[in-house]
Amino acid sequence: MKYFLLISLFSIQIRSIAQTKKADLIIQNIAVVDVLHNNIQANQTVVIKNGRIIEVGNKNISKNYQSHQLINATGKYIMPSLWDMHVHFGGDTLKEENKWLLPLFLANGVTAVRDCAGDISPSVIEWKKAIAENKLEGPTIFTSGPKLEGPKSIWPGDIEIANEIEMNQALDSLQGLKVDFIKITDNALDPALFVASIKASKKRGWKVSGHAPVQYTLNELSDAGLSTIEHLGYLMRAASSDEERITLLRRENKISAKDASLQLMQSMDSATAIRKFKLLAANGTAVVPTMNGSRVVAYLDQDNHQHDDYLKYLGPALKRTYAWRVDRAAKDDASAIIARHQSFETAAHLIPWLYQAGVPFLAGTDAGYLNSFNYPGIGLHDELAMMVHYGLPIHEALKASVINGPAFFNQSENYGSVEQNKIADLLILDANPLMDIQNTRKIFALIRKGTYINRTNLDKLLAFTKERVAQKEFSEKK
Repeated sequence: MKYFLLISLFSIQIRSIAQTKKADLIIQNIAVVDVLHNNIQANQTVVIKNGRIIEVGNKNISKNYQSHQLINATGKYIMPSLWDMHVHFGGDTLKEENKWLLPLFLANGVTAVRDCAGDISPSVIEWKKAIAENKLEGPTIFTSGPKLEGPKSIWPGDIEIANEIEMNQALDSLQGLKVDFIKITDNALDPALFVASIKASKKRGWKVSGHAPVQYTLNELSDAGLSTIEHLGYLMRAASSDEERITLLRRENKISAKDASLQLMQSMDSATAIRKFKLLAANGTAVVPTMNGSRVVAYLDQDNHQHDDYLKYLGPALKRTYAWRVDRAAKDDASAIIARHQSFETAAHLIPWLYQAGVPFLAGTDAGYLNSFNYPGIGLHDELAMMVHYGLPIHEALKASVINGPAFFNQSENYGSVEQNKIADLLILDANPLMDIQNTRKIFALIRKGTYINRTNLDKLLAFTKERVAQKEFSEKK
């Protein structure tokens, strides 16, 4: 009888082991940050295999799995990793230094970026492919390729178009490059062709990101199909009861841009703003505020950023591209400095009105090439903090990155929450980000496509980039 019981117990153990499933990574005793519902699920276990989350639940689920990697994360918080929805790679002689930026994103918990045009699109597309194939360390890249502009644009690398024939040829070219969305700006592009380009791009199935030419109201551009308005400053005119009149004057070249801006700022009110912003929301037109870069330039008189510690991670040639904005700001007299402060603050105070109206936010920095002291990686944490400072609830700022970012690219099935079947791009934090937005900076570890990267190895990414930069600077001095 005793012998029979021993055999039975052994058989039960064998069956139990056989029924246990294999996993690559198990994280125990961790608090799950539910960004969408603004709450915390304490004492959870997260199980990961083949780059995806296969189960989330209480501690009892651990017994169902075997894994060579088991992390006890008591006191830690887990959330989806960050998306920066407006960055720039550029400078046709700076490809190497642009490539050095890629580890900076990962080291700061940013695992996806939306490249909003530059003049090195073939290289960016090459990096995008290499990252997707795990041949290069960096964030997942979504890119517009070169943007659409008019003849003699000031921006290098644009596709310049002067009529609808050239517009369609440009879109054919972008289709061949397999870009992820279309970017259109208004430096030299005919306003009517700007609108035609939005409609043609939407017809081909792309979402369209852009500036907002002053010859049209924001609602006219939204009705045409503009998916995102980049930069908060373009939203100011919709808060004015005088927008339609001033837009018509600008269309007929009867008022200068400076005078138009001044009149618009003087005629802004919350009721008008919320009413018009609700029309943007109804169309699903989102805003990418890019506040961080705008504030840096607006307040260069108070902080010239020459001693920023983060400069050690940026190549010398890329840092030199910052000079044009710095030099331009240095020429401003006292009244111009006050005006740029006022312009930034006026735009920033649109945040609560946009939120009340239900306009979707996307978190983007405008970081990278040309944009002075607007740093890839760490800049997104600055952007999130600024959005909160000016009135966006913390969970909405996080949503603008980790939920609305993926949604823009129809990737909500794969990203945006810590739940079964999602791709395991995750942040483990030392403190609760829903309590303080600054806690997104307190990164304990990153999980990238299911691979656990501890703080030590994230710091090695920073150190490696710093070493490359130092070597380049040393070689330039020789």
